[in-house]
Amino acid sequence: MERTVDSAESTPYLSFKLDGEVFALPIARVREVLEWPRLTRLPKTPPFMVGVINLRGGVVPVVDLRRKFDLPAREATVDSSIIIIEASHGGKAFVIGALVDAVKAVIRLGAEAVEKAPHVGMRLSGAFLRGIGRCGGEFVILLEPERLFSLEEMQVWEDSPAPVVA
Repeated sequence: MERTVDSAESTPYLSFKLDGEVFALPIARVREVLEWPRLTRLPKTPPFMVGVINLRGGVVPVVDLRRKFDLPAREATVDSSIIIIEASHGGKAFVIGALVDAVKAVIRLGAEAVEKAPHVGMRLSGAFLRGIGRCGGEFVILLEPERLFSLEEMQVWEDSPAPVVA
């Protein structure tokens, strides 16, 4: 089900739920959505990195966005999904799995439906945010894939079994 906010120029996003809030990633950075697969846990990784999965023969690190954003922990459910996203740092492209509570829908937002994120009272670092969108009477927290992970976090994955590099 695709929802659209009317605009001559709109951007598609994949929306998903985390701790009751609606978040979204630019669809251009989403490779695919997977059901909750079997994970292999790795020692000495950041607490938000829950393991790696085999994606068509490649090793993909999986991050629990709840932990990354310091939200309350929750066991995976039948609705839990992994969004495979592409991000880059230092000229290198990385493929990363993001564990979310549930995938909602593809939405389209025009520039007039997106506002700059407030810096006061935010549980999340403003550095992760592209903005706050309005869609169907609700707010959507728009994430910036390139800013979700620091260079140090990417380095951890480089030192782990080979992540899939695009």
